[in-house]
Amino acid sequence: MAKKSIPESVYDIIIIGGGPAGLTAVLYAARASVKTLLIEGASTVSQITTTDAIENYPGIPEAVDGFELVERFRKQALQFGLQTLSTDVSAVEKADWEGTPGWTVKTSDGVHGALALIIATGAQWRKLDVPGEAAFTGRGVSYCATCDAPFYRNREVVVVGGGNSAIQEAIFLTRFAHKVTIVHRRGRLRATGILQKRALANPRITMAWKSVVAEIKGTDGVEAVAIRDVDTGAVRDIPAHGIFIFIGLVPNTDLVRGIVPLAKNEAIVVDREMATAVPGIFACGDCIDKALRQVVTACGDGASAAYSAQLYVEELKGEAY
Repeated sequence: MAKKSIPESVYDIIIIGGGPAGLTAVLYAARASVKTLLIEGASTVSQITTTDAIENYPGIPEAVDGFELVERFRKQALQFGLQTLSTDVSAVEKADWEGTPGWTVKTSDGVHGALALIIATGAQWRKLDVPGEAAFTGRGVSYCATCDAPFYRNREVVVVGGGNSAIQEAIFLTRFAHKVTIVHRRGRLRATGILQKRALANPRITMAWKSVVAEIKGTDGVEAVAIRDVDTGAVRDIPAHGIFIFIGLVPNTDLVRGIVPLAKNEAIVVDREMATAVPGIFACGDCIDKALRQVVTACGDGASAAYSAQLYVEELKGEAY
């Protein structure tokens, strides 16, 4: 196949999202000398940067906070000529350069073209959608213990959830709060065994089993959390100055809604090569439909997406080996 003439301003790959998946993808693309642009949201941050301690990333035996780990990823990618742009993406549209298909990415800084896209937009915390949640967000309702825990020194707080994030953040909160009540809808936790043992052995942690939040109460700030017993329906108030909510993630996929197929949970559907059903669009990390959302799996996704996108671009340009 003959090589095609493509405008110099067009990138081979544009990666949207600067978390572990996106940074791994750009690292692999840059090492392969693929002309790549990483676009990181100006008004959003990767979920991992708000994590206090990561101790299950292979090769790093000491606990490291999420922000530091992402900075290590970024520093490594910079060694290979990383091009990055901090701006918000508003739209993705099909493009064509004299018969060569591609995509344009509209941002607040202008429009950028690429032959392939890697979507690594991550996810955001799921909301409870109960009375008081929206009204007290930022005034006692939080989705980030690492960010807000110091405001609750010697106070009582509630943590909602039973997975790894909820239990890890509850343990972190005990460094500051006098009492942490974990509200979980089931009679046992979903978190890994080591986290469960640490939480259940912590004298500052109290469990509210088989309960859900019915309402968040207060005047100028949170003063109490009403919880409902899932078996009896009985409602009681837990005195609390803050509530931290960790009940799962919602994929950030609005950008490609109507462009690529999404699963029932709104995550992007990809194959094992991280390719979507739409030629030229790949995805990786927490925004894709998968069972395990961890830093290590995001990195694996990113590497696969970059390699698949590289092969696609080479084929498109008539440079396939």
